[in-house]
Amino acid sequence: MRNPFVVCPGERPHPVQAVVSYLVVCALIVGFFWVSLVQVGVALDFSFIGQYQVRILDGLLLTLQIAAGSLVVSLVIGLPVAVGQGSRVLPVRYLCDVYVKLMRGTPLLAQIYLFFYIVGTAWGVENRLVAGIIILSIFSGAYIAEIVRGSLNSLDAGQLEAARAVGFTRQQALRYVVVPQLVSRTLPALTGQLASMVKDSSLLSVIAVIELTQTMQEISAATFNLFGTYLFLAGAYFCLTLPIMFVSRYFERRLDYAHAA
Repeated sequence: MRNPFVVCPGERPHPVQAVVSYLVVCALIVGFFWVSLVQVGVALDFSFIGQYQVRILDGLLLTLQIAAGSLVVSLVIGLPVAVGQGSRVLPVRYLCDVYVKLMRGTPLLAQIYLFFYIVGTAWGVENRLVAGIIILSIFSGAYIAEIVRGSLNSLDAGQLEAARAVGFTRQQALRYVVVPQLVSRTLPALTGQLASMVKDSSLLSVIAVIELTQTMQEISAATFNLFGTYLFLAGAYFCLTLPIMFVSRYFERRLDYAHAA
């Protein structure tokens, strides 16, 4: 009899196999944490959810707004930076290069403090929500720039030349040849970056942006229920990012199919 938990290399598991295996893994993880909680004598209490459901929902919605707004602004930042990294004008090229290295090489938490309390104060950015979106966008823009730059470098330069050879103008070649391939190659990574933005938005709680993490911190302080609130917080972020990860996996499969064709 074939082992239901084993598949051959390259073989896609049967849906029943996949479901059963996922359930076994989830049961093991839950069992491990349950035993850990019993060992330290912690009893979980989630009664606060009903009491603070409106505040939790408001924090959840604000987290989604921050992530969506940051994605749009970071695209506006990342796209020209990706192009600027290949600019023939050296100051532009080096400016983009320093920006990417600086943002990717320093912690987001440090950037939040520096941008909000120094740059934000100097330039009159007092709205904490606006400041949070700007900070998260500047941080994520560096990663998006690298995603786009990598996709641009992966394109075959001969395709643009072939398009020009058959009579396409430069704008038509970009529109019908380069841009479709660029979009298909960057979408999986961009959806993954969106999941990162959802999680990174939790750090904005240090400047008192009342998103989901800050909301749960306040509820934890009011109820003295540290473990229950933070376990719920982890589950809420998981529920927010899981659909995004599925979308990213979908785009990856579509891209693999396009390459195979």
